[in-house]
Amino acid sequence: MTEPRLDNLRVARRDVGRQPVCLPGGVTIGGGDSFTLFAGPCSVESEDQIQGAARLATSAGAKVLRGGAFKPRTSPYSFRGLGEEGLKMMRQAADDHHLAMVTEVLHIGQVDTVAKYSDMLQVGSRNMQNFELLEAVGGTGMPVLLKRGLAATVEETLMAAEYIALAGSEQIVLCERGIRTFETSSRNTLDLNSALRLQALSCLPVIADPSHGTGRREMVVPMALATRVLGLDGVMVEIHPEPDAALSDGSQSLDAQGLDELTRKLALIPPEAVAQA
Repeated sequence: MTEPRLDNLRVARRDVGRQPVCLPGGVTIGGGDSFTLFAGPCSVESEDQIQGAARLATSAGAKVLRGGAFKPRTSPYSFRGLGEEGLKMMRQAADDHHLAMVTEVLHIGQVDTVAKYSDMLQVGSRNMQNFELLEAVGGTGMPVLLKRGLAATVEETLMAAEYIALAGSEQIVLCERGIRTFETSSRNTLDLNSALRLQALSCLPVIADPSHGTGRREMVVPMALATRVLGLDGVMVEIHPEPDAALSDGSQSLDAQGLDELTRKLALIPPEAVAQA
């Protein structure tokens, strides 16, 4: 089989224009001047916690509730999620607050279970080149959020998206969530250079995740504002009613005050300041 040129990939067909991804409830990501806010906790911890996070997300104008029921953790001793019970809680919270829902699938054995509850399937950075999983989520025909790997090139990221498209779903959103570099003062380095290249080389919406991209709460709002000015299609942030009590990633999660600051400052960015893709 002849290897196709990068610009001949299904996910790189710029001749068809930038293709929006549509979720239930009239949520549209990309395909125009819209900027979609994804917000929610790192992990679903309890019914009260996910309901509180969904309430915050809605008040901030978020359209998509993010959160983890199955968590890939660096340490096996860390909190690893509530499993299907967490999915049920998250689905209820999303419905109660009129939000679409996205959550991560860790392996092919979880695809059917997660697909029962979520509007969008997430493939995390650790699984970006888990090709069986890419084909399995693509085979559902559902919208997919694909996070760039910690050390993945732009081309490798597009090829991973191509696996999903060839399996049956071209409703794909790419997410820049930070890469591992020599720098240790932040958890990762949010690579907005590559986010712009992904946007330039593909027909897919591209968003950024400054929570994981920095790992530092005080850096989330400035980097989120940068994603807007750069003309990306949205931003994903972690929020928590009580970040300092969070079971995971509290140090990079915004509280109600931080989320309010983000939405106020996003609203102040004039349209003419936003780069055109």
